[in-house]
Amino acid sequence: MNNSEKKNEYGSVGIVETKYFTFAYPPDEFVLTNKSKLGPVNIAYETYGVLNEDKNNAIMIFHALTGDAHAAGYHSSGDKKPGWWDTMIGPGKPFDTDKYFVICSNIIGGCKGSTGPSSINPKTSRPYGLSFPVISIRDMIIPQKKLLDHLGIKKLFCVAGGSMGGMQLLQWLVSYPDLSKGAMIIATSPTHTAQAIAFNSVGRYAIIKDPNWNSGDYYEGEKPDRGLSIARMIGHITYLSEESMHKKFGRKIIDDKQSLADYANFTKEFEVESYLQYQGKSFIKRFDANSYLYITKAIDNFNITDGFENLADAFKEIKAKCFVLSFTSDWLYPKEQSIKIVKALKINGIETTYTNFDSPYGHDSFLIYDERLKKLFSGFLKSLEELVL
Repeated sequence: MNNSEKKNEYGSVGIVETKYFTFAYPPDEFVLTNKSKLGPVNIAYETYGVLNEDKNNAIMIFHALTGDAHAAGYHSSGDKKPGWWDTMIGPGKPFDTDKYFVICSNIIGGCKGSTGPSSINPKTSRPYGLSFPVISIRDMIIPQKKLLDHLGIKKLFCVAGGSMGGMQLLQWLVSYPDLSKGAMIIATSPTHTAQAIAFNSVGRYAIIKDPNWNSGDYYEGEKPDRGLSIARMIGHITYLSEESMHKKFGRKIIDDKQSLADYANFTKEFEVESYLQYQGKSFIKRFDANSYLYITKAIDNFNITDGFENLADAFKEIKAKCFVLSFTSDWLYPKEQSIKIVKALKINGIETTYTNFDSPYGHDSFLIYDERLKKLFSGFLKSLEELVL
């Protein structure tokens, strides 16, 4: 399938290329929130559509925990799966690339092209491992602002992000309150609850107790795949809902058990068990265990009210028109978290619309193809076009 055919497939942007932006070359360094220093810093990013002459049609997409810069399109004609938000980005889709210039970059601390624990430390010529500095959500957005400067964009038409992407978005609005015309805050929270921290903690524990973790220095040997796989299985449960799991699996037994040993060893009997194990095995092929540790710790430590009296105080300078979205079946970041955000925005007189979207798919609902959701997104973006910059 050539690029033209890829473009015609469901309104895809076609074949796309991951690009790279590097800053903090010596003697300069990137100073993190905790005063640690890092440099040079590499940022992987992709763009879709064309930046107009006035440079006022740009939309920044912030990715979730295990996402990356590849939000739409295909990297080659042989790719079977498009970018993680291809349902929303492309010609005629809500983030219409015939109108908008869409940007998505991989966060620092990640493992998909941006500088992270698996990157080579120039001081040692070996992977950073645990010598990589602890990062925060605030540290994640600063490189993205530097990327915008590099692209010559002074103000964004809109910013959008779900889950951890929503946390980045909130931090962006607080740190750069004048830089976005609109904001789509999706399935997120101003800070983690004890329950959310608990799930992440168990996942991290599975990794560090893997015999191959070796205090993070595993890059030249066996990797802690078992621990990372278990961490993914635990996390994936929180992204689903009881309703969706019941509809898909119920209590169905696997008809073709691989062997009697699987049953006797309690490893695989129900279809849902097989599904989770598949998710875990797939994940270890594309993600780094140390990145999982650093990123989950960053979202656990995130609190948008740090340095402020309360949530309303944190939002007092925001200028963007906001759209806040939660999902009825999301028990990881339930509607109560979104309502807190909405109240704090409205206290400050910020134009805000809120929808608790009826969906059975849990936290991952914003990643599922849904025409109703596409109409909501398109409607909000159209409302921004009517505003004067």
